[in-house]
Amino acid sequence: MLGAWSLLRALRFCSTAPCPRHRPFARLRVRDALGSQNASGERVKVQGWVRSVRSQKEVLFLHVNDGSSLESLQVVADSNFDNKELTFGSSVEVLGQLVQSPSKRQNVELKAEKIEVIGNCDAKAFPIKYKERHPLEYMRQYPHLRCRTNALGSILRVRSEATAAIHSFFKNSGFVHIHTPIITSNDCEGAGELFQVEPSSKIKLPEENFFNVPAFLTVSGQLHLEVMSGAFTQVFTFGPTFRAENSQSRRHLAEFYMVEAEISFVESLQDLMQIMEGLFKTTTMTVLSNCPEDVELCHKFIAPGYKIRTYAKKQLFNWGVDLQTEHEKYLVKHCGDIPVFVINYPLALKPFYMRDNEDGPQHTVAAVDLLVPGVGELFGGSLREERYHFLKQQLARSGLTEAYQWYLDLRQFGSVPHGGFGMGFERYLQCILGVENIKDVIPFPRFTHSCLL
Repeated sequence: MLGAWSLLRALRFCSTAPCPRHRPFARLRVRDALGSQNASGERVKVQGWVRSVRSQKEVLFLHVNDGSSLESLQVVADSNFDNKELTFGSSVEVLGQLVQSPSKRQNVELKAEKIEVIGNCDAKAFPIKYKERHPLEYMRQYPHLRCRTNALGSILRVRSEATAAIHSFFKNSGFVHIHTPIITSNDCEGAGELFQVEPSSKIKLPEENFFNVPAFLTVSGQLHLEVMSGAFTQVFTFGPTFRAENSQSRRHLAEFYMVEAEISFVESLQDLMQIMEGLFKTTTMTVLSNCPEDVELCHKFIAPGYKIRTYAKKQLFNWGVDLQTEHEKYLVKHCGDIPVFVINYPLALKPFYMRDNEDGPQHTVAAVDLLVPGVGELFGGSLREERYHFLKQQLARSGLTEAYQWYLDLRQFGSVPHGGFGMGFERYLQCILGVENIKDVIPFPRFTHSCLL
């Protein structure tokens, strides 16, 4: 069997495609073409979709975009290239020379030598109309086409950049990435809002389970991360989670993405809050640095006047009823429209795994939420109850002792103080972009009575 180094050497000399002796045109992304500082007639190939066509007597102007940037590349061609198939929305391959543009609107342009229409587009039947700014609500009915608009393109590029920034933050901070399961027998939140998993065709008797136990789509990877935190001091996961909430509100999805982390040997909420704040700030600064045009478009056309604030104010609330969305937004506004930490919630309002503060009649747990403008709760976290007898009592009160015996076992074999948190990724995107409806920051939204595509 080949060793890893032998395999790597073999791959270097292995190719399924013949190597051409001469490449007259280098394939170039629109983003890279626009970033060229010294365009001096190099021959390039650009592939993408036509965003505009303007034909004059002797010159044809196209704007071509391939999704790599908000800005499109201007293509200048002889009017002889004009034809009825060259329309808004059609896909094209353009070969030509990348040159400095005489116009002040762009630094470079592509002087076309050949334009080939790859895929036609009937502009009259196309739901996206040239020069029209379609509302996000209108585009939701076209989930297979809405990614071609400037607004959704910008949102999805920001989403991609934020995803990379989150992974980079955790990697640079020494976290181990764990792939937690999507199918689980646990209900981390205890809310009962679960999707049950069953075979589409009954391969066993109807009263039997495929997994021998009821199985569900996960609502959180937290409990699996706690297992891993017994071997790794810092772990995180980033993946889809599911809630069967019968809601079509602006805040709810049936499928959404969660960023979750668990840290061992943590004994104070302050330590958790520092990591939460660091993740929020670092990710946001990276997005602002790498996607300024995309963020600006969202703030200009989707949320005019919206500003991002990443300074977090620490607030302490020792007692009270559970906070609703309107309460969360009020607290944020009262504190100056900046992110606000709320800590120490009543024990009766929180799940069994949160650490008891043992603080007398108030009886709180070491929980923390980060509330942000326009959204409310963005992060939720806590110190976990690592003390065996305290956890056993909590599970007994909830009637969960038998189901969570494995969770109790973690407290008997090398248990340590630990804590963790989760961040709703779509809510994060709403926060930094000012997008009101959560359905507009995910490529394919799933919610009650809607599962298009």
